[in-house]
Amino acid sequence: MFDYLIVGAGFAGSVLAERLASVHNKKVLLIDKRPHIGGNAFDFYNDAGVLVHKYGPHIFHTNSSQVFEYLSQFTEWRPYEHRVLASVDNMLVPIPINVDTLNLLYKLKLTPDQMEAYLASVAESCSSIRTSEDVVVSRVGRELYEKLFRNYTRKQWGLDPSELDPSVTARVPVRMSHDDRYFSDTYQAMPLHGYTRMFEAMLDHPNIQIMLGTDFGDLRARVDYRELVYSGPIDEYFNYCFGPLPYRSLRFRHETHDRARFQVAPVVNYPNEHAYTRITEFKYLTGQDHKGTSIVYEYPQAEGDPYYPIPRPENAVLYRRYQELAANSKGVHFLGRLGTYKYYNMDQVTAQALALCARLTGASSPAIAHKFMTVAAKTSMIAQQPALENEPQEAA
Repeated sequence: MFDYLIVGAGFAGSVLAERLASVHNKKVLLIDKRPHIGGNAFDFYNDAGVLVHKYGPHIFHTNSSQVFEYLSQFTEWRPYEHRVLASVDNMLVPIPINVDTLNLLYKLKLTPDQMEAYLASVAESCSSIRTSEDVVVSRVGRELYEKLFRNYTRKQWGLDPSELDPSVTARVPVRMSHDDRYFSDTYQAMPLHGYTRMFEAMLDHPNIQIMLGTDFGDLRARVDYRELVYSGPIDEYFNYCFGPLPYRSLRFRHETHDRARFQVAPVVNYPNEHAYTRITEFKYLTGQDHKGTSIVYEYPQAEGDPYYPIPRPENAVLYRRYQELAANSKGVHFLGRLGTYKYYNMDQVTAQALALCARLTGASSPAIAHKFMTVAAKTSMIAQQPALENEPQEAA
């Protein structure tokens, strides 16, 4: 008899399993239908010996000291500040938009102090912000919207920004400076030996049994457990009784090249006619010293593994119907990006798992649980526009 059956060995399930097993002495069975732990953050050494992220780039960043300190029990860190360029008008310009982006695109000589006035001069007035398009054009104007945002968003979501909720681009940052970092969080680092090694250390406990390549539907009637934690798709758990929740998926094309560098930045975005949205070169992320280099192209698509919940009002209404079923399912708890139909970054999923552990065990005060839930609820600046982490960019 297990105290908990946890479905999904990504960040959500693994963090919860570790806390329940090591702190509260609970017997945990952790399963995943994939043949590995780590969820979408899984990394491995390819045939050429290059450390790559199988499911696209995962960049760890957080403002939560509690989350960073928790994960630091299982890994050392390599300091890393992520930088992204966009291929526009036959040149590479910094993303997020900063003063250098404008100066390169328009051959200007703006100073940071002049940037706000310039953007105000090109921004379009919107009486109300109803869509993602409204958010961007009201901030940076129509031309920058067309150059940097519209096509990228259409490829990523399969929808025009005018059809998407404002949340998709509401937190797209604009830097009134030369700061070209993709994130501005307090803690920005990569696990020194990779994410998989971190998960291995996290799950190395006698109270945790792991079963990989295991489907929950095939196992649920054959295992005795007291409570269930499910981090898979919530609509799948309820047999799609209200219909499937819409997701975007990704196809990855990995390549290895016999040269030290492939491109001049860790990630280059392609907000243009290319079928792919971006190219990532992993050695920038990992700091690995290797004579060759490996890259990945990302192609958004409608079919495949669910990565990104599509933020549209009708989808939120559908999710709430499943949420009501979940609230009335005794002994079943839903967790993670797929279990709660929210685009969470890795630190947010970690905080959500810590908060759920506090609630399940009653070992922490309500204030502690609330603190972790607050971290989980806060979206990072671009959590709704997955140009990165695959934050992939990271499904738990």
